[in-house]
Amino acid sequence: MTQFRNKKTKVVATMSDFRCTEEFVRELYNAGMDVVRVNSAHVTDEGATKIVETVHKVNPAIPIMIDTKGPEIRVTTIAEEYGNSIIFHAGERVKVKGCDGSELTTRTTIFMNVPNIVRDIPVGAHMLISDGELEIVVTDKNDEELFCEFVLGGTLRSRKSVNVPGVSVDLPSVTEKDRRFILWAIRNDVDFIAHSFVRSARDVKAVQDILDEHHSPIKIISKIENQESLDNIDEIIEASYGVMVARGDLGVELPAEMIPNAQRRIVEKCISAKRPVIIATQMLYSMVNSPRPTRAEVSDVASAIYERVDAVMLSDETAMGKYPTEAVETMARVALEIEHDDNHFKPMVDLDMVSVNHEITAQLARSAVRASTNLPVKFVVLDTKTGRTGRYLAAFRGQKPVIAVCYTRHAQRILALSYGVVPILRERLLNDRYHFLADAVEYLVEHHELHNEDLMAIIGGSFDSDQGASYIEFANARNIRSRCVELNGSDCPLIKE
Repeated sequence: MTQFRNKKTKVVATMSDFRCTEEFVRELYNAGMDVVRVNSAHVTDEGATKIVETVHKVNPAIPIMIDTKGPEIRVTTIAEEYGNSIIFHAGERVKVKGCDGSELTTRTTIFMNVPNIVRDIPVGAHMLISDGELEIVVTDKNDEELFCEFVLGGTLRSRKSVNVPGVSVDLPSVTEKDRRFILWAIRNDVDFIAHSFVRSARDVKAVQDILDEHHSPIKIISKIENQESLDNIDEIIEASYGVMVARGDLGVELPAEMIPNAQRRIVEKCISAKRPVIIATQMLYSMVNSPRPTRAEVSDVASAIYERVDAVMLSDETAMGKYPTEAVETMARVALEIEHDDNHFKPMVDLDMVSVNHEITAQLARSAVRASTNLPVKFVVLDTKTGRTGRYLAAFRGQKPVIAVCYTRHAQRILALSYGVVPILRERLLNDRYHFLADAVEYLVEHHELHNEDLMAIIGGSFDSDQGASYIEFANARNIRSRCVELNGSDCPLIKE
């Protein structure tokens, strides 16, 4: 196990099918990658399938996250007579119309792929095209078209994105392409769906309804990318498994100076609600072409880690960049260095967690983390069927490594996204309530320096795994080994000289 696997903050790396070989996946994993992300906007079904098969061939415990394209406004294809682009200048006037996506954009009329866009966009609204490279303002309208003027000119190309800050446009929660990729994800052993442009809990529910219809355990990560999602952030967090702060589109919708505070508030709310939170977009963007990051980028990654996020994400850096392995290693090194700051990284046991007082599992998790600050606990060990106990322990941001013994591969994978959790799969069946300790100690003996007197905090269940956690106890490695030998025979594989 490399040193990069000891970090608490997880690294999500975007994978493209054209460079997804077993050797490449192995390199990124050894460099500190924890989760593989696939962007459905840039891959075919066949390409996505190749990524999943290759990743799981290298290590079946690596989780896969796939982004949906999401409901978005785009300019239609530029008419052939203009070639690939049209140059507009500030002050030029143009009409904007909605359609089903089949109409061609010209110098006089820009078509957008939302039929009802004229109805929903008011006079005075500003429309930002291609991440704000071009900007138009609506000066007038009728029932069929918007009359606009360019505030910021530039080169307009086919299929570029459109943002309308502060305006709610009636878009479908799930597009047909999204539905197709969600069904593909269900068939192909994917663990997370990162749904783009989530605006409210309704959008999350639309995806969850498809998953429920097919009895899928896939978890939904809501991508926060516009003002409407910020306005509805509490209900979105409640409806989601986790949240991704996608700062690209969010940075188009909001003034740049507002992004840091928005990010901080989202992170705090997610931790309070016991939801994993990911920070994404251009974290080490210069490493697409450079073997070294800028100082500002390192500070950006460090700031996210100081905020106690569960994961930081790489996009172009690993999908198409020249230095993907170096980018992952850089993130891992920054995480390890920042996490050594014990004065800042105190457990968050006093945080006002949502519903903690009404959940036995949450209370046990908090007690284990709190006790680990007062006792010489070296590891926290638990077993989990759904991943809930591990996720709760992660929410309290304890300082000790959490070893989560999982009953299913899916539980192991989803916990790979949670702060400070090392999920392992239980591979043999032992018929007592302490069975998971055998696997945990065996793992620790193999991957860490474990001594007989090392104290562990143990969270488990006295009943079957469906009933969840019901107790917490403390024991040293010698007593745990003795108990396992007594229960499972003298040939217990835990005994190592």
